Amino acid sequence: MSATVAPLPPNPSSETTDFLRRMASMVSGRNGEMLLRAVALIESLAQRAMTAERLFHQQQEDHTRSIELREAAELASDAMVSQIEALRAQLAEVTAAAAAERAAFDADREKLLGLMQHAESHILKLTTELDSLRASVDSFNETAISVPIEVLRLARTQFEVLSQGFARNGDVISQAMSEIGGFAIDQALTVQKKDTA
Repeated sequence: MSATVAPLPPNPSSETTDFLRRMASMVSGRNGEMLLRAVALIESLAQRAMTAERLFHQQQEDHTRSIELREAAELASDAMVSQIEALRAQLAEVTAAAAAERAAFDADREKLLGLMQHAESHILKLTTELDSLRASVDSFNETAISVPIEVLRLARTQFEVLSQGFARNGDVISQAMSEIGGFAIDQALTVQKKDTA
């Protein structure tokens, strides 16, 4: 609760104190002393009243400044509370996005692990098949030789000549064996032509 203070007149006690001093100079004895004490008391009280008024005005200014500072602090506090709420919402969004990314990463990782395991088993299967084919080729290579095509053509011609010679001599069995040998060479040459085409 604030009190309303009426400001003192510029110097209200000067006329009164001047009058009392004049009276004290006219009155002798104890009355003069009492008048002079009254003058000192009035001046002291006037001084205290002016000091109290200055202090009151200073306190009013300080109070007004405190109210302004409190209002500014409340505005700043409200702004900071709003910022904190916005940051909390943003943090929640970032946390949710990070959790979603982590879940997607984990799903992709599981999928890649599954693909890798499938690829490893497929590679193992292919490696087994390749080893089997190598063993087959190795066993085939033990029973087969490679011959230049010109040598095969020359052998084909020789089988043909032999077949014709056996036919003239009437040796049907030798003729049939020569024709079978020529036929086998023809087949090898035909397969060679298909592979190179």
